[in-house]
Amino acid sequence: MSSQRPFVSAVLTAGLTLILVACGGDATPESASSPSSTPSASPTPTPTPTASTSTPTAVPPASKAPAPRTKATLTKALLALQDLPAGFAIDPDAEGDDGTKLSSTNSKCAKLIQLFNADASAGAKVGVSRDFSGGQSGPFVGETLEAMPSAKAATAYLATVKTAVKPCPKARLSIEGAGSSTVAITEVAAPKAGTSPVAVRFAAASGPLAGLEVTFAFTALDDVLLSMDFDSSDIEEPMLAAAEKAQKVLGTSTTGT
Repeated sequence: MSSQRPFVSAVLTAGLTLILVACGGDATPESASSPSSTPSASPTPTPTPTASTSTPTAVPPASKAPAPRTKATLTKALLALQDLPAGFAIDPDAEGDDGTKLSSTNSKCAKLIQLFNADASAGAKVGVSRDFSGGQSGPFVGETLEAMPSAKAATAYLATVKTAVKPCPKARLSIEGAGSSTVAITEVAAPKAGTSPVAVRFAAASGPLAGLEVTFAFTALDDVLLSMDFDSSDIEEPMLAAAEKAQKVLGTSTTGT
């Protein structure tokens, strides 16, 4: 079975690099004049002490306008064969719509189904993806990078995914040529990569797809949305490796929550 990436199909735009510039002078008070101590018939007015202080000028942070993300740059930021253990190959047959769909009669699943069946993440400007297989029996790993309009848009999308999963514990998954089964849908611990990471697992216990288990993991790398899918429980190392490479190539922030 080839790797399938619902929720995603295109990749994020540029992250902002903030450059803080501050400049200011040191305070340098002048000495105050002392009153004359010599008696005089006509009192001499005491000079008023004076001081001159230069006030540091606050300069607002300057921000560097992000360069628009391109498919070429995003593709360069994807994992490559040399980034994975020996034995993996790029899966050329995983691109495009393979007829995989999610459905449910539960109205509370409507948002999750909409996200799953979409061709791309809502708001994504451009995206690229790459799929790897470790042989005919797997493991399979898929990665997508999508350029969103902003970092805020990327984290907002992740919040939408997280919210959509909670009220939908199960749905019907159909794969063209393989049949359909009810899958249990659960949020699982996501690797600590990027900002606002979230992971969702689909598992079929019966029917034509019995034994199928796929985990989808998402995180924001500033304005770039990283999405991955796995047919095994080993999602930590690939996700961290993908985030690290994308951050290095795209110049996005290495901190997150």
